[in-house]
Amino acid sequence: MSLSLSLSHSPRRFLPLLLPAPPFAMPPRRDHGKQTQQRWKPKAAPAPSSAAVERMALAPSTAGAAQVWVPRGYATSASSSSSSAVTAAEQGGAGDKLSRLIKGAAEFSVDNNTFTEAQIRATFYPKFENEKSDQEKRTRMIEIVSQGLATIEVTQKHSGSLFMYAGHRGGAYAKNSFGNIFTAVGVFVLGRLFREAWGGKAPKMQAEFNDFLEKNRICISMELVTAVLGDHGQRPKDDYAVVTAVTELGHGKPQFYSTPEVISFCRKWRLPTNHVWLFSTRKSATSFFAAYDALCEEGTATPVCKALDEIADISVPGSKDHVMVQGEILEGLVARIVSRESSVQMEEVLRNFPIPSLDGGDSDLGPSLRDICAANRSDEKQQIKSLLENVGSSMCPDHRDWFGYSGLEAQSRNADKSVVTHFLQAHPTDYATKKLQEMIGLMKRKNFSASFKSYWNYQKVDSLSNDNLCYKMVIHVYSDSVFRRYQQEMRKNQELWPLYRGFFVDVNLFKANNKKAAELSKDSNTLLRNINGALDSSLSSKDGLADEDSNLMVKLKFLTYKIRTFLIRNGLSTLFKDGPSAYRTYYLRQMKIWGTSASKQKELTKMLDEWAVYIRRKYQNKQLPSSTYLSEAEPFLEQYAKRSPANQALIGAAGDLVQTENFLAILDAQRDEEGDLQPERGTAPSSPTSTSLDVVSKTEGLIVFFPGIPGCAKSALCEQILNTPGGLGDNRPLHSLMGDRTKGRYWQKVADERKKKPFRITLADKNAPNEEVWRQIEDMCGMTKAAAVPVIPDSEGHRFKSILS
Repeated sequence: MSLSLSLSHSPRRFLPLLLPAPPFAMPPRRDHGKQTQQRWKPKAAPAPSSAAVERMALAPSTAGAAQVWVPRGYATSASSSSSSAVTAAEQGGAGDKLSRLIKGAAEFSVDNNTFTEAQIRATFYPKFENEKSDQEKRTRMIEIVSQGLATIEVTQKHSGSLFMYAGHRGGAYAKNSFGNIFTAVGVFVLGRLFREAWGGKAPKMQAEFNDFLEKNRICISMELVTAVLGDHGQRPKDDYAVVTAVTELGHGKPQFYSTPEVISFCRKWRLPTNHVWLFSTRKSATSFFAAYDALCEEGTATPVCKALDEIADISVPGSKDHVMVQGEILEGLVARIVSRESSVQMEEVLRNFPIPSLDGGDSDLGPSLRDICAANRSDEKQQIKSLLENVGSSMCPDHRDWFGYSGLEAQSRNADKSVVTHFLQAHPTDYATKKLQEMIGLMKRKNFSASFKSYWNYQKVDSLSNDNLCYKMVIHVYSDSVFRRYQQEMRKNQELWPLYRGFFVDVNLFKANNKKAAELSKDSNTLLRNINGALDSSLSSKDGLADEDSNLMVKLKFLTYKIRTFLIRNGLSTLFKDGPSAYRTYYLRQMKIWGTSASKQKELTKMLDEWAVYIRRKYQNKQLPSSTYLSEAEPFLEQYAKRSPANQALIGAAGDLVQTENFLAILDAQRDEEGDLQPERGTAPSSPTSTSLDVVSKTEGLIVFFPGIPGCAKSALCEQILNTPGGLGDNRPLHSLMGDRTKGRYWQKVADERKKKPFRITLADKNAPNEEVWRQIEDMCGMTKAAAVPVIPDSEGHRFKSILS
């Protein structure tokens, strides 16, 4: 995930206060030979100014004294507390209550006594789409550093997916979803990191960490890198994560920690950090971009890190060595503008926060992620259940985000679409709610390509009533163009909050009696008048930088990574569907966009043409699945690299392939480069050559359903289609579920069957009479990349029961 932290959105303090707390003792450092040493080259610069010293809120270290890092203005972490399990009877009663509420929620209406409170529960950095070209950004970044206004910070771009964690009550989130295999894997990996770091103390520290995040409303974001969630540029040797952001959510706009703050936070909790380089002079900044230009087409992790270590003013190695845990294929680097004080602050942090020991490095950590996934290959829910049980109750005592509550499964989590309408209509109780209403209202009015799905918040079952409804809202932006359009709106209205990536909001809709409503309205209006715009305007600029300058960021990817992901993996659909000629057009266009050198274009054309012949001959008309494409691509690249030194330089590194077939997680969908969930397009059988008249792609699924009147010969029609040779005239398999013969929840069973084979044609032999069912069908189409075809009878039903051939 890219880092686009804006100076204007960073916390105003440098480091939160450290207070003594006996439960959190920092043992003396014991290196196990598994961690890299920190190094930096102090510049011949004057001592930190008194102002800079004042920003350092570090308590003096005392030998043997324990310390807990506490953000200013928030409570200290209490002793570990785990939720006691509710009895089956209690949960059953609450489940009945919730079921009634869900049915009655459709009657909820907004009046003058309806209020709403919204709190951001998890979020990643805003996405700033600067209109400058990459070259213009680079030139401007060097200019700003030369003027002494800022520093360039560079971090490694690990090849994984976004995972956000706000404590076991706050929730675990992927980029645009929660309660699935992605978040279960994230919780497991995070819990295992605690075991590696704390050994026997891990359960206690996990509980304290959860409590700390919840009490102080903090969310951590991590790059989750595993071999069980599908292929990126290289299968990692080990499953791991690195912290990329720490966010104080508070009760207003999210405040993102600076990188020195992130490192000090992580070293206190013994969490892994990324490799960071700082360039604070014109010479070092210019040298950085020159080094990237020299390495961009052949660079791998070892030479890139070595080159940057030599030219950076400060280098802070990551807790996880990329070569040891991921491999040599480096996705890229993220360069961004940060405060000019970053170098001084970083040196201070490195002096005060030494690399912590790993107490569990040599102990038995229990079954690994790959062991658990391999042992539960038949069922996704069983994989999730086993992962959460193995991580332990100290880390994850509550599984309701994944499995629902008291018999209410995932389908019942999806609340009515009217929630967002009610949210926008209700009176806001505070400033944050008003700003979120402003943001969502703007996006709805402008018809931005985004969804605002709401789910029942099972974490707040005890407080639910007919007049007090609690939801989780997932704000999912579908296109990068939305971020650009939203930024244009922010230029017109500077009080708008940024549009975040990975955006989850807790929404509470409630009724108040007349007296309470009057008090709330009065308090709310007074509050909004006093602070409207004040908080945002105070953060509008910093260190003399214009807003656009403070948001400057550029992602610099390496060709050795792009060969695998963009040219091979992302080109599979074009290659198998449209043939080698269209595939060549595709990859040549990509290389032109990147500005790939003529010599590399020539070498890549030869290699990719050979790859196209090889993989089409081997797979015939069946497309290679993108989730496991490296099973074929890596051996091919390894053999190709062995032919000559030039080929070896082109490929970068190959061989040592991690075999994933036995432990790959069962996925509803695959991810794009930024970790989005995307339907798998690569497992469909081939179809006859399509014509310009085709409307529905025959490499995708189809759901045939009946919204009409009972007695219109649905079953007879479905049976005739199943018995007709050739089915509907293509090679896709047919499958029918008859409602009268299906036990349990019919549409959930249809969804489960479609997940197994998303490309087939499903005949849903049951009436689909209302909006709720149509929404479920819509969700199935989105999850399994299918089109839905309603069949409307030409009679009123019950008159004709025969179908003529």
